[in-house]
Amino acid sequence: MHPSFSAYLDLTRFMAAVAVVLAHLAQHGFITPAATHYIPDLGREAVMVFFVLSGYVIAYTTSAKKLSPKTYAIARASRIYSVALPSLLIGFISIYIYNAFNPTETSHYQLDKFYIYIPFHSLFLGELWTLTERPPLLTPYWSLSYEVWYYILFGCFFFTKKVTCFALTSIVLLIMGYKLWLLLPIWLSGVLLFRLQDRINMNSAMAGYCWAASFILLCLFKYSDLDIEFRNIGNAIWPFDHYPLGSADRFLSDYVVCLIVLINFYSAYHMSFQRLLKYQKVIQNFAAYTFTLYLTHFIVMELWKKLLNHNPDNFIHIGLLVFCIGLTTYIIGQFTEQKRHLFTHAIEYLISFTYRLLNKHVLKTH
Repeated sequence: MHPSFSAYLDLTRFMAAVAVVLAHLAQHGFITPAATHYIPDLGREAVMVFFVLSGYVIAYTTSAKKLSPKTYAIARASRIYSVALPSLLIGFISIYIYNAFNPTETSHYQLDKFYIYIPFHSLFLGELWTLTERPPLLTPYWSLSYEVWYYILFGCFFFTKKVTCFALTSIVLLIMGYKLWLLLPIWLSGVLLFRLQDRINMNSAMAGYCWAASFILLCLFKYSDLDIEFRNIGNAIWPFDHYPLGSADRFLSDYVVCLIVLINFYSAYHMSFQRLLKYQKVIQNFAAYTFTLYLTHFIVMELWKKLLNHNPDNFIHIGLLVFCIGLTTYIIGQFTEQKRHLFTHAIEYLISFTYRLLNKHVLKTH
């Protein structure tokens, strides 16, 4: 991958996380309704950017690095668990401490059975079929319950052959359920983009026009409320009343956003972002906290709402909240994304230990 395009994707990834934060600030009343007119509500669109980018990066890494099934599994597990598991535990511990000091408030139902829900969320089961379960203080966690299963599906398809491939992918698809099926094409579009990006050439001038057009299309799509229209149409044509769409209820709108993102990425691939190389180190440093920012900002916002009398008209309150989100992201990031190698070593050890244990058991039985 060309360094300038890699820098562009890193910048896009970080800006998508920022878009999610801004959307949640507006949606949850941390800023005034009047101010929300100046802040684009692009939270859902940012998640679709993550999905396309995720598929693209997975296709790139498996192709360029020639990963084995084991190294693929370890890389994906360490990437996800290095942030998801600490965030999950922080969410549960935070709500437990809050309830301990506020006994009059109703306890969170998942906290009462944490021994079930922590393993449940650790396996990313919250969006399978008709389930809609999200950890305490971690609403953004829903997208991981899609993305992780797409990783598993891709691994089964990419690293197995013929009958085994068909059997494993069929089993995973059956486990996933209809909501994950509906958004699967978006994730797979990133894989397809990687496969086709060099097959159709585009000169830099045309690429620049198409790149600019993608932003114009997104603005028109949002500010004309076509995203709402597509969402309503999707809900209206959904034929299975007993299977609620839940987090996939914007699937038609998501498909349109996916096409716009594909245009943007394909154009960017054929452009020259040489100026970004001057700031590549800075971009990489910020991008290294993207996943942590995406998950933990909501914990900060929810606790802020519970503990403080926030005034959306007070710029000092808003500024302090944003500062706390940034500071929390940095601190937690030191123990999550910045320490990913420790999770990699731990997972490698766990796999090796399990393998030795199984071999020992097999030898005893024979």
